[in-house]
Amino acid sequence: MAGSTPFRKRRSRRPGPTTGAAGGAASPTGDIAPSAVTGGPVGADAGRGRTASLAAAVGRGARKGGRGARAGLSAVADRIIANAPRIPVRDLATLRAQFPGLGPEELADKLVAGAAHGTSTVGAGVGAAAMLPVPPALPAELAAEVIGVAAVEFKLIAELHEVYGLRAPGSLGQRSMAYLGAWADERGIDVTAPLTINAALGVQMRRELRQRVLKRTFRSLPNVTPFMIGATVGAVMNRRDTKRLAEKVRKDLRARQIPWDAPTARP
Repeated sequence: MAGSTPFRKRRSRRPGPTTGAAGGAASPTGDIAPSAVTGGPVGADAGRGRTASLAAAVGRGARKGGRGARAGLSAVADRIIANAPRIPVRDLATLRAQFPGLGPEELADKLVAGAAHGTSTVGAGVGAAAMLPVPPALPAELAAEVIGVAAVEFKLIAELHEVYGLRAPGSLGQRSMAYLGAWADERGIDVTAPLTINAALGVQMRRELRQRVLKRTFRSLPNVTPFMIGATVGAVMNRRDTKRLAEKVRKDLRARQIPWDAPTARP
């Protein structure tokens, strides 16, 4: 008809073949290809990628945790080394004046009993502090116990060497390092063998000291049990461990003991 708008052909809206998002082509009827649903090769690759990323993250966390643990052990060992020269150690004359009329074995028994009481008090104190568990504070509590017990047992080892007439040679710092080596090895010092003294001053002693700190930390884990259980456990375990250490050291020192009245009793 003249003057009217011509009829336009309507476009077809039927969907044609398309490509699926996951790489699976849709069928001409509009169905999704099986590979897109069942997770074919592309889905498997994505799963393997996520697993590899998780494994890498876990590995990085483990390495970071290992570095943190080693740093913590080194910090505790360095604190023990720094404290050692400041710990007052009584010489033989002072000990005999404080405990008159006692022989070497009786005097050593007194020293062991006092040290066992001291370490049990440290364990009970840390256990009481952990009565209500505060997880962020547990590493500090364990470190405080290890350092406190090490100070008491260091003093015990040094004074046992005085009682048996086997004071370590050298200056105050050298003697302190030698007694720390004895504490790390749980044995007495052989003052007639300079190699044992020199080894105590080197890197090997520091490595052994870190191992001793690690072992002592693991033994102290039950001491932070909450609700006052750790206080009892800490007191009992520390007393037992100190007596056991003293017996090992005394066994070594008895074999090389120098009598009090001997002119070479003071090396």
